[in-house]
Amino acid sequence: MASQAGQAQQPAQARGLPVIYTALMLAMLLAALDQTIVATALPTIVSDLGGLSHLSWVITAYILATTATTQVWGKLGDQYGRKYLFMAAIVIFLIGSALSGLSSSMTELITFRAVQGVGGGGLLVLAQAIIGDVVPPRDRGKYQGAFGAVFGVASVIGPLLGGFFVDNLSWRWVFYINLPIGAVALVVITVVLPATSTRRHHKIDYLGATLLAGFATCVVLATSWGGTTYPWGSPEIIGLFAGSVVLIAGWWVSARHAAEPVLPLRLFANPVFSVSAGISLAAGFALFGSISYLPLFLQVVHGVSPTISGVYLLPMVGGLLITSIGSGQLIARTGRYKVYPIVGTGVLCVALFLLSRLDEHTSTTLTSVDFFVLGISLGLIIQVLVIAVQNSADYADLGAATSGATFFRSIGGAFGVSVFGAIFSNRLASELASALRGVTLPRGFNITRAAADPELLKQLPAAIREDVRHAYSLALHPVFLYAIPVALIAFALSWFLREVPLRATSSVGIGEGLGAAPPARSSVDEVERSLARLASADLRQRGYERLTAMAGLDLPAGSSWILTRLAKQGSVPGQELARQANVTMDYGRPYVDRLVSDGLVTRSNGTLVLTDSGHQAADRLFAARREGLRELLADWSPDEYAELGELLTKLSRALLGEDADRHLIHAEPTTTKDG
Repeated sequence: MASQAGQAQQPAQARGLPVIYTALMLAMLLAALDQTIVATALPTIVSDLGGLSHLSWVITAYILATTATTQVWGKLGDQYGRKYLFMAAIVIFLIGSALSGLSSSMTELITFRAVQGVGGGGLLVLAQAIIGDVVPPRDRGKYQGAFGAVFGVASVIGPLLGGFFVDNLSWRWVFYINLPIGAVALVVITVVLPATSTRRHHKIDYLGATLLAGFATCVVLATSWGGTTYPWGSPEIIGLFAGSVVLIAGWWVSARHAAEPVLPLRLFANPVFSVSAGISLAAGFALFGSISYLPLFLQVVHGVSPTISGVYLLPMVGGLLITSIGSGQLIARTGRYKVYPIVGTGVLCVALFLLSRLDEHTSTTLTSVDFFVLGISLGLIIQVLVIAVQNSADYADLGAATSGATFFRSIGGAFGVSVFGAIFSNRLASELASALRGVTLPRGFNITRAAADPELLKQLPAAIREDVRHAYSLALHPVFLYAIPVALIAFALSWFLREVPLRATSSVGIGEGLGAAPPARSSVDEVERSLARLASADLRQRGYERLTAMAGLDLPAGSSWILTRLAKQGSVPGQELARQANVTMDYGRPYVDRLVSDGLVTRSNGTLVLTDSGHQAADRLFAARREGLRELLADWSPDEYAELGELLTKLSRALLGEDADRHLIHAEPTTTKDG
């Protein structure tokens, strides 16, 4: 099995793994950027298309569509292969981008953003899965870990790029920029990526995914339209809330009968998952809601350019990255995680209170400090909860629990943007009416559009302009004040988060990137992802010498490496093996001579071939490696699950005799049989 997997990966490497990886990173960057790049362009979009009350939906439509489709994309990729599905996701994303840039009304833009989100969901989940198809297990950790960095980079450069395009080109370039980058990724994937992958049969829960997406959409529509487009007691709003109840009840029934439900009901019997889901909901609520409306506040109230408003957000992103990375490192060292969500949610309450005090007179320094505090709080919550959930879930639910944790964060983000938008729109209308009572505006001047466009505001007399800016800051205050009770609920919940002793497979921290959509991986995918990292560290500590001793062999480490390499590759010319090991022929000859003298390898015209005894010795090394891996998975009871047994067998071969091990044998003595 392992040799077949290795052979399947060789064509991908030969045809240019760096090129494939670059294309995957570009696609991931596009999907991640579109969660943040639009924020700083929103004021200009609203001033051009109108529809200030629907502003939140430009972001919400993308988040909802992405969240609703990632599970389906992931399982379709498992079942039918990922290359052509990934190409389809890129095409859908590019179509949505082009149409978004061509939009002539807010309704069109929201619709096309949803199309973008459908493609974005495929980009996010399939890019991560494709790495598993084309990269050997030993190297997957560093490749997949970089995807988390993509989201961090997107968080930083998204607002800056959005502001740059608005200032120097047009808001439409926020979407058009995707076209050339996406086209390059599409061409590379088409030409270079092999159309091979491990296929798994799934019963895809289309009904459950549709019902959950429908429920979320109804709630978001009701909260964003209530009190703005329609009165709260109108048939439309009541109908939406009633529809959401029917849809969530329908999902509950379907989840009880689905073979592979999108979100298994048994997860909610796990108190760690239930508490983490509630905290994730609140964290997503605060994160996306804040990012969505802070650029608008900065551009209108402080009168800064879109680009500078992106710069203002950097302290928040910096705080988030510092505490997210730092908490992960501390958890790995101490094995304790409960304190971080408690501190994080407490700081979140403080941050929201500080944000509610921002106005047109707040200094840049104080604004940056407030944003930094918000980032610190979120970094202590988001990543830690994924680790907690993975650590407490049964093996059978590991994949669903990981997806569920990030699912609630994404849904919380959609709700946050929507609810913040409804509160803001309602309050802005009343504050403007109060500020402009008895004031005569210039003929033809549209105050509603000017309220979201700093350039139009400059046309007003100074006194009136200051009144409008003050009204705008007052309208944003309740946005953050009303979010504090949600954060307090999260703070209370965090005290009930059980601290289960950290499993070895959890201690490496395999959470998702910031803002990532649910990853839609299976339980065995999650275990393989962390086990490959743990195994690399374990081999660095024990080395081939200890592994050889465990196998009951009397060989130097270099000879053991050669044995496992030949067992995986077959006959190899000595010169080629030296090149693969990055050593000279003279350096490697004593290792080979030892194998030849022990009857484990024959040398024919410079080509090295394992004998039957050599194959048996290599099998003993693989068996010793498998036992070591089994010990690392003791918490998951690997003997009870056939797929874990298969994974151990596959990884025991895949993780030995690799290029990454060359440094482990170079410094060891080139002993011979006689000493």
